[in-house]
Amino acid sequence: MLTYFQAIIFGMLQGITELFPISSLGHSVVLPRLLGWNIDQNAPFFLTFLIATHTATALVLFFYFFKDWKLIIAGILRSLKEREIKENDANAKLGWLLVITTIPAGVLGILFEKTFQNLFSNPQLVAGMLFLNGLLLLGAELVRKKRKEQTAAHSNERIAKLTWSQAIKIGLLQSIALIPGFSRTGATLTGGLLVGLAHEDSVRFAFLLATPIIGAASVLKLPELAGTSEKVVLLPILIGAITSGVAAYFSVKFLTKYFETKTVTPFAIYCCVLGAVLSVLFFFH
Repeated sequence: MLTYFQAIIFGMLQGITELFPISSLGHSVVLPRLLGWNIDQNAPFFLTFLIATHTATALVLFFYFFKDWKLIIAGILRSLKEREIKENDANAKLGWLLVITTIPAGVLGILFEKTFQNLFSNPQLVAGMLFLNGLLLLGAELVRKKRKEQTAAHSNERIAKLTWSQAIKIGLLQSIALIPGFSRTGATLTGGLLVGLAHEDSVRFAFLLATPIIGAASVLKLPELAGTSEKVVLLPILIGAITSGVAAYFSVKFLTKYFETKTVTPFAIYCCVLGAVLSVLFFFH
């Protein structure tokens, strides 16, 4: 069970760290250990709480990019009706790129769900993964593919120029975020950089991808909420979800502007320092 204060802290943490490339699950695992909170992170309630806060984040992203989603969904339906994806139909192409990129993480998440859940109870391992997440981001900046001259005016049009094989590569890299400590946004952003996308396009693609990925997880997990009639259980979940949504809104607003001119290096350094410090701290305690 969570107190209302803990629900607010966890919700705020989720809304920020899910979108910043620093791993929301990683922070959710190490925070109770740092603060001495006795929380069973493998308990169905806590996992449902995390899904609810993730869902709030996904809803915020969906409505933040609502104009884009209307065009993308219309493009997918249009391609299905015409039975082809026309070369000049960027919205249809982007829609199917999102579908393809979502598949690897979705399949692996279902196949190895219990394995990944068991990692929630190992803060020391997660601290190490946070460090590796930082190295991943640093590596992306060092070896990222040189961008070609951009001819498309809109970010969605530039993203739609990805090939199907590049989308699969990004999807496979995104799957590493199933391990607590690796960031989904960070992994997707890294994949985008490595195939030649600009920072702003990579983070936009990551935010668009978050909706189907988190939405699919919610479809599988949120029905657990219907199985309980305890209001005292539902209220912390609601508080956490609202807090997460508010934090997510300000996070996406900041990051879409930030990555127009900045890189992931500060976040990489943060993860490396935090992961190293926590690894040492948890080893001796």
